Amino acid sequence: MGFTGPIKFQKQPMMRKMLYALTPILMFSIFAYGLRVIWLGFWVLLTAIFVEYLFEKRKNKPVSEAVLVTAMLFLLSLPPSVPFWVAIIGIAFGVAFGKEVYGGFSRNVFNPAIVGRLFIYITFPLYMTSGWFKPSLFGLDAATSATPLQILRDGQNVDLLNLLLGWRAGAMGEAPVLLILLAAIYLIWTKTANWRLMISTYGSAVLLTFLLDLFNVPKSLPTIPAMLSGSLLFITVFMATEPITAPKKIKSMWIYGIIIGLSGVVIRTFSLFSEGWSFAILIGNMFAPLLDEIIKDKKVKKPVKSVNNDASEKKVEA
Repeated sequence: MGFTGPIKFQKQPMMRKMLYALTPILMFSIFAYGLRVIWLGFWVLLTAIFVEYLFEKRKNKPVSEAVLVTAMLFLLSLPPSVPFWVAIIGIAFGVAFGKEVYGGFSRNVFNPAIVGRLFIYITFPLYMTSGWFKPSLFGLDAATSATPLQILRDGQNVDLLNLLLGWRAGAMGEAPVLLILLAAIYLIWTKTANWRLMISTYGSAVLLTFLLDLFNVPKSLPTIPAMLSGSLLFITVFMATEPITAPKKIKSMWIYGIIIGLSGVVIRTFSLFSEGWSFAILIGNMFAPLLDEIIKDKKVKKPVKSVNNDASEKKVEA
């Protein structure tokens, strides 16, 4: 167990590594959007812990540290101006109906952070698709701005340097490309995330975007700025690699990543939705158990002993 007190936490070293990887991105969002991010994060984290505690208390089980990762991912996927009450509803729904109704940690089929985000994205679309702000020093000079994808769809050019540096409008955690790449290296190096899932997801998205661009398909986006815009890189590193909802076999991982990459590009290009990656993750989640069932291949995970001998937490081999 973790610290003692009214709420006990299940110690999960792998989840702590995810938090370490996400922390610099959180710091960037505070620098770019101000102290509001801290307060919003406080309420999102508190709500996530409380909802899981209500479910786990009845089973006399501790709260998993995985819920902290869920809260962090959910927070960083939100627009900087989202109302507090919308965020609270979203994270409560995600933890309750994306995780706990399946039995809690390691039993959920869908990524709970994505479940919560899509729920408020569909229920409160005005708050989730407008009010974007261009980053400024601690949000002191905040000004509304179109996202790079909106600019590209209007036929205009975007500054590639700003895309690389993350100095552009968007969700709070999707912009800092270099920090996300550093996080990817750290997660692969510590064997917290599997590189196959990252390569297959991002590579298939790049390939399809390039082909659509090459053949000048209507509504297609220019390849390089499109690959640095939106939440593609963020979901590739942190969502597609989520170990509970991703498949466990090598061949399954490659197919799973391709499903996410292709689905996301098709949705973001041809649908009415501005982005398609949240939908793509849930589509991939649906296929993950089936892929492991029908594909004959070795698994790439093995149990790691924890303080409470919980074999459900596993470490990804390189």
